Amino acid sequence: MTFLILFVSTALVFLALDSIMLTQFMVPFFIEQIGDIMVDELKPGAVVIFFIFYTAALLWLVSWPALRSGGYGKLMLNAAIFGAAAYGTYEFTNYATLKGWTWQMVVLDTAWGAVLTSVSAGSGVAITRALARKLNLAL
Repeated sequence: MTFLILFVSTALVFLALDSIMLTQFMVPFFIEQIGDIMVDELKPGAVVIFFIFYTAALLWLVSWPALRSGGYGKLMLNAAIFGAAAYGTYEFTNYATLKGWTWQMVVLDTAWGAVLTSVSAGSGVAITRALARKLNLAL
């Protein structure tokens, strides 16, 4: 039950923050940079698979081990590194292989991945700890 709470709380924070950033800033910025190669509509299946896999990997490698340790410093740092590595892999690969991919896109999206992942992981752990105490669940 605790893992499910951690997964749902982390995913909800991640989705909420990323949705705001994507609609308000990233999509318009990417359209300005590479609009001619972007799809007209997102492929929802790919989006869902990414969010489930990314959240599960984040929990397995970062959040779940940190849930019991108590400290937020290492959790936030590890989550930021995880986010920068994941988003950076996408960005640097595109920069290396696609015409028109800019350094601004690489830096912006890699930094966003670090911040988004760190805040989502920290929030998920905080929410889970609070609910676990309230529901008398083991951590």
